[in-house]
Parts: sequence; C-alpha cells; structure tokens
Amino acid sequence: MVYTKEQMEKNDAIRNEYKKYLNIGHEFIYLSEQDCIDTGTTDMEIIEATEQGMIDYSKKILEMPAKIGIHPMPDCLMHAMPANLPDQYACGIKWGSNFPTNKTMYPDVIPTNCQIIYNDALTGHMMALMDASWITKVRTPATALVGIKHAANLKAKTFGMIGCGIQGKSNVRMVENILKELETIYVYDMYESAMDALIAEDQPQVKARIVKAESLEQLVRSCDVIVSALPIVHSPNPPVKAEWVHKGQTIVCLDCHTVYEDAVYKSADKYYVDSIEQHELLIGYGYYPHGLPKITGETGELAAGTVPKRESDDELIVVNNVGMASEDMMCAKIIFERALKMGLGVKLPLWTSTKGLL
Repeated sequence: MVYTKEQMEKNDAIRNEYKKYLNIGHEFIYLSEQDCIDTGTTDMEIIEATEQGMIDYSKKILEMPAKIGIHPMPDCLMHAMPANLPDQYACGIKWGSNFPTNKTMYPDVIPTNCQIIYNDALTGHMMALMDASWITKVRTPATALVGIKHAANLKAKTFGMIGCGIQGKSNVRMVENILKELETIYVYDMYESAMDALIAEDQPQVKARIVKAESLEQLVRSCDVIVSALPIVHSPNPPVKAEWVHKGQTIVCLDCHTVYEDAVYKSADKYYVDSIEQHELLIGYGYYPHGLPKITGETGELAAGTVPKRESDDELIVVNNVGMASEDMMCAKIIFERALKMGLGVKLPLWTSTKGLL
C-alpha cells in the first residue's frame, strides 16, 4: 500500500519527533515484557486501539496479508503476522507461538510467547524489538470486548468464561470495561486448579461475583454473554451441545469452532468474523471441517456500523475472532511511543559494522 502525499507529510512529522529520542536507521530499542507493562497503557486504551485496528482492516485502508504459519508440534502453531496501517503510522510484524499441548513435556515453559519487530514504514528500518506476550495477553480479550460492545446486550447481568488460562484471566479482568452491570461471572475449566487461580487473581479486580460453574452446561445455560478461549485444534470435538444455547445470547469465540457444536454457528441469527480472508485460509488448514456459516460481516464492519448489528434482544449472535496483526501494531504503536518518551528499554545498535552493506 503506497502512502499518499498527506500521509507522508503527517508521518514524516511523527518520525521527526521519534528522532528526538532514537537515531532511526542506526539503533533500535529492545522492550521486555516488563518494559511494555511499565508504559502504563490502560485496558481501555488497548480496547480502543484494537477496535481501530479492526475498523481500518475492514475499511481496507491498510496492508495486512492473512497470517501464515508453521506447526512443528500437533495442535501447536507459530504464526507470522505483518501489517502496515498508513493512517496510523503503525508498521511491523508479530511472530507468535502457542504450544498448549506441550505442557506435559515442558511444564516450566509458558505455552504462548510472541515478539514484535516494529518498523519505520518510511525507510523499513527496525525501530523496536519488543516482547509481545503481554500485548497479545490484553489485545486478544480486547477483540472479544469489541464484539461484545457492538453485538451484546450491554445491560447483561451474567458473563461466562470458558477456559481459565492466560486469556481467561484477562477476559474476566477486562470485561467490566464494557459490561458495566454484571452481577455474576461464571468460569469453567477442565482443571479445577485453573478456576481457583483465576478467581484468586481476578476477584479482587472485578465487582461481579466470580463463581465456578459446576459444568459447561450450567455455564452456557446461565449466561447472557460467553467468551471461550481454549486451544485451537485441527479436529475439534466440541463439548458444548446446541440444546444448551438459547436465543438472546452473545457468544464470542477466540478459538475458532473448537467449543460449540456446528449447529450453534449455523443457527446464529448473525455471525461475524474478524477477517473473512483469514478464516478462509484456516479452512484450507483444516480448522473448519464443517465449513463456515453465512457471514454477516467482519467485526471491524460491525464496529464501524457498516453491517447490521443486533436488531432484537432475541437474536443469537456469534462473533468469531482469531486475532489480526493490525490490532497488534496499533497496540505496539502506543507502547513504542510511550517507551521512547519514558526512556524505557535498552537501546542497541542496528548495525555493528557498515562493511559489506549495500
């Protein structure tokens, strides 16, 4: 995507501001996970940045190919996610991995880890190498919350979280930014210790009462809004039965079609995905053996108001977000700019020698 004259002038001015703190083309900053956290970026800032990334994608005013990946272990992935958002002067690539099935072999290793190379889109030079595990930890629930913001009943009293790992904890902690009238949050995980850990960490941070669901059926039947974040598998064996789901619910999937029987997706009154192109690619990878239902629109279109939203309290709405690089780059932009001004991270030389360079 070629920059317009106006974009070039605007972004060149931003670049000159960056150069007060960083010698672009000669050095970059390395930002650890703690450095990213120390920027003080708030949940609402992450939600708003994520929403803008989704809107820009659906307006087709950015360059973002569908993510490609390798899969070294069964049901594990390593994905390359590049994006350039000219209007936002946000450009780079995330290399993200998720190895949930390796817990037994390497129990001391965090299953998800990600890195971002953040670039100057006007020259191609790397401006930052940053840990993106924390960004992914907060922007992924932010994608769910964008869907909830525009498709759910915002007066919902009950929320359900299926999966109590890193994403489960973040979703529960962040959900009251959008659903402000929640009274009860149901959580379910196949490991009771995971539910206990979520409650211990999140209950002090939310007003609603968090309770352990006795079963998936109880959670699904009891909740107005549900988010699921389980490991994505090639051959899903969905544990949630269609008869447990009812009209009026909003279901957000951060795990493709892993959790619900196919009939749930096919019976939805409206069905959104964050990227049609991305999910079509996932069909080729074998993640949707039953295919996709009729797509109402992309989540970014939903947020922008260019496709129909919920039209009655009785509609069953499904939002299927797998995550996009445009969201990561919008969050990385905030963190990069703040880190520069706050003096966070470590500056490193981009080139140790100019010999042999063209």
